[in-house]
Amino acid sequence: MGQHETYRDTENGALEWKGPAIGLLDLDAFFASVEQLDHPDWRGKPVIVGGSSKKRGVVSTASYEARRFGVHSAMPAFQAERLCPQAIWTQGRYERYHEMSDIVMSFLLDETPLVEQVSIDEAFFDVTPGRFSRENPVAICARVQARVAELGITCSIGVGPNKTVAKIASEQEKPRGLTAVWPGTERKFLAPLPVGAMSGIGTATQAKLEGMGIKTLGQLSRLSCTDAQRMFGVAGPRMVMRAAGLERSAVAAAAEHEVPKSVSNERTFGEDLINEDEVKAAVMHISGLVGRRLRTKGLKGRTVTLKLKYDARTGHTAQAALPSRTDQESVFGREALRLLPQIWSPGMKVRLLGVGVSGFDEAEPVQLGLFQTDQEVRDEKAERLAAATDALKARFGDDSVRYGRDLRFDGRVSDTQPMNKEKF
Repeated sequence: MGQHETYRDTENGALEWKGPAIGLLDLDAFFASVEQLDHPDWRGKPVIVGGSSKKRGVVSTASYEARRFGVHSAMPAFQAERLCPQAIWTQGRYERYHEMSDIVMSFLLDETPLVEQVSIDEAFFDVTPGRFSRENPVAICARVQARVAELGITCSIGVGPNKTVAKIASEQEKPRGLTAVWPGTERKFLAPLPVGAMSGIGTATQAKLEGMGIKTLGQLSRLSCTDAQRMFGVAGPRMVMRAAGLERSAVAAAAEHEVPKSVSNERTFGEDLINEDEVKAAVMHISGLVGRRLRTKGLKGRTVTLKLKYDARTGHTAQAALPSRTDQESVFGREALRLLPQIWSPGMKVRLLGVGVSGFDEAEPVQLGLFQTDQEVRDEKAERLAAATDALKARFGDDSVRYGRDLRFDGRVSDTQPMNKEKF
C-alpha cells in the first residue's frame, strides 16, 4: 500500500486521518476479469472483450495478460489481433457485468451512504472519520477491497482529501492497489507526476502546457491564476488549484432514481455508408433505439444531437433544440435529419453514426392552439404506434416487431457490444 505519512495515532500506533477522506474504487480490467471468473480455463491467459476486426470492432477491455502485449481499451480490433494473436476474444455480457457492479457498489454502501458511481466500474465514496464512522479510512478501504476479492475479481482504490487526489492515487499501483495520500501530503504526492495524470487534461491541453515548459503537476501548481485564465479561460485557475491538491470536492449520494443528463446510441458500420438514403435510414434506425430507451426510462428531452465519424479519428456533431420535450423518434429523429446537411454531404463516407437526446429538465414554452396541424396529427399516430410496438417488444422480445429501416442494417454494424450511453 502506498502511504504518505503525516499523522500518527499515539494511542494505538496506527496512522490517524484528520479531515476529508474521499476514495475512488476502480475495478481492475473489469469485463475481462468477470469473463476469467466465469471461464476458469481462461484464467492466466490473455482475454479481450470487444468486437471482431472483420466488423471494425474495438477493444472494450483487455485482461492484464493481454495488456502486456500492448493491447488497451478503445484499440481497433485488427491492431489488437496483430499484437496478441493468441488472445481469447469475447463480445461481452453486459447484464452480467452490471450484476457484478451492483454487488460491488453495495459493499461501498455498507460503509457509507455517500457513494457516487461514475461508471460501471468506478465510484467515489466518502469515508471521512466522524461522519458515518470513526474508523480509519484506510482500514475501510482495505475491507472493501477484501470483499471484492472474495467475489473472484479485484479492484484498486485510491483515498485522499479530494476527488482529484483519490482518482490519481487509484491508478498508481494497479492491479490490486491501495494507495492512501494522507492529509497534508497532497502537494508532495502530485508534484512529480506528469500533467496528463490529472483527469480533464487532454492531449491538446497537455501539448499547450508542455509548450509553456510545464510538464509536471508541481510546475502547473506554480502557474499564476492570471496566466492560467489567460491561457485556458475560466477552467485555468481551477486546473492550477487541483494540481496543488487544493480542490474541495464533495461526493453526492446518488438519488434512488437518478436522471441522466443524456441518453444516446451509436453504431459503427462494417462498411462505410455513402448513399444518402442509407445514411438517413441509419439516423432513423438509431433514433428508434434511443426512443425506446427514453420511453422505458420515462424520460423526455428537448435537445437532439447528431454525431458522425467519417473515419477512425475524424468526426463532427450538430445539435438543435426542439419546441418541446419528447420521447418520440418520429419527432427528434426528424430533427436529426434536418441537422444532417450541417455535417454531411452526399458522397462523404460515414463510419459511425450516433443520436442523442438531452435537456430532460429544460423549460419549454407553452403554446395553446385550437386546431392540430397535419404534422401534430401524424406525430400523435406515431406515438400510438410506438407505444404498441414497445409493448410487443417488452412481451415477445426486441426482434418481434421490426421496421424496414432496422432490417437493412442486419449484419452491417460492428459486433462490439455497445454500453448504454447514459451520461450523468
